[in-house]
Amino acid sequence: MTSPRKMNQIDNKMGFPQSILKVLSPHCMSLKEDITNLTKRAKTASRRLATLTETEKNKYLFAMADAIEANADSIIAENSKDIATGNNMGLSKALLDRLLLNNERITAMADGLREVAELSDPVGRILEERKRPNGLLLTKVSSPIGVIVIIYESRPNVTADAASLCFKSGNATILRGGKEAIHSNRIIAETMVNAAKKLSTEFPSDAIQVVQTTDRAAIPELLSHINHVDLCIPRGGENLIRAVAECSRVPVIKHYKGICHVYIDGEIDQTMAEDVAFNSKAHRPGVCNAAETLLISKSIASKILPSLCKKLSDAGVELRGDTMTKSILKDSGIDIQAANDSDWDEEYLDLILSIKIVDGVEEAIEHINIHGSGHTETIITKDPQSAKRFQIEVDSSTIFWNASTRFTDGGQFGMGAEIGISTDKIGARGPMGLEELTTYKWLGVADGLIRE
Repeated sequence: MTSPRKMNQIDNKMGFPQSILKVLSPHCMSLKEDITNLTKRAKTASRRLATLTETEKNKYLFAMADAIEANADSIIAENSKDIATGNNMGLSKALLDRLLLNNERITAMADGLREVAELSDPVGRILEERKRPNGLLLTKVSSPIGVIVIIYESRPNVTADAASLCFKSGNATILRGGKEAIHSNRIIAETMVNAAKKLSTEFPSDAIQVVQTTDRAAIPELLSHINHVDLCIPRGGENLIRAVAECSRVPVIKHYKGICHVYIDGEIDQTMAEDVAFNSKAHRPGVCNAAETLLISKSIASKILPSLCKKLSDAGVELRGDTMTKSILKDSGIDIQAANDSDWDEEYLDLILSIKIVDGVEEAIEHINIHGSGHTETIITKDPQSAKRFQIEVDSSTIFWNASTRFTDGGQFGMGAEIGISTDKIGARGPMGLEELTTYKWLGVADGLIRE
């Protein structure tokens, strides 16, 4: 069990109660009972889910997708309450954008469910077969994990994405979003469950549950139920993920900071280089696959920096450059601040970009491996040797050549949707789709075999 001392070290920004392991107040006792009941129901539902056929799961998912579109007005009305909360909390423009739901995003959410339904069932796949000399036939078969807790911030579309992926892979889901999105999360989950129940009374309604309280004490309580919860996947800022990992007694797949880099090499198509770098930063700056640092080879810097930085600046991007970058731009009329050492380790999640001039691909690789978070990097170059070296030596989950960092996404990878982007190295790494939400079991068959 997590020690009281360890609990006290959890990031204060998350506000996990330091007294959670002390004598429980009546409120905490009620919370404990509520969470215990919730996890027990999820475990029971997970056993029923494991028996559903691919056809049954797909019918439920299509019904859920149709219901989300049909209830768009109600979902937007609830989301407007969350937007008001976000404004009162002082969320940045980028984070408010992540919170917002409109007709276009609701349609995309529904389409994501349909795409998941159309994917092959990841459960029951034969991964390996072997027959031993004694006649024992062993088969390694993919199977559901069980009960998965998703802890996330801001983005209510995660509710549908996570629930659909867990459902298709035979897992029950417990969803715990942030208080800024509670109304949106509730109605999305309710819409999905109600649609499935309308299709069949046999649907295990506890397969998709939203934690109804926004009390942060619910998180360490939820993650103490090792008999009912099999895995936790936190999605959000680094403070959230570290706090969850510190207090959890169940396994956690982590997605730490998205400090993504764009490196522009010496041999380039300048128009393409500018387009890719601009898209990586400015397309949606508040998401984890947006670029935070631009590295440029010294041999090309003076040629590309003025035009690229003007384009970025005109789009409202705040630029922070090293000494050489500032020197190149000193007479350009472009406003650029001096970057300090902490900028290279910063996930801005906003219209801010740090820029550094490097000697070449070797220094770019070294910089990324020191300051990167293992998420996504891209190299822009015409030189296949530089690209090959970059992709081999950079230690990140996804490394592109001449493509925007924004493509690190389950949908873009053909996964239908994603449960998260793991920066871990053991187990899932990069975008997590259906296959990453399964484990496996060994099935053995013999004819009265005994071991001598």
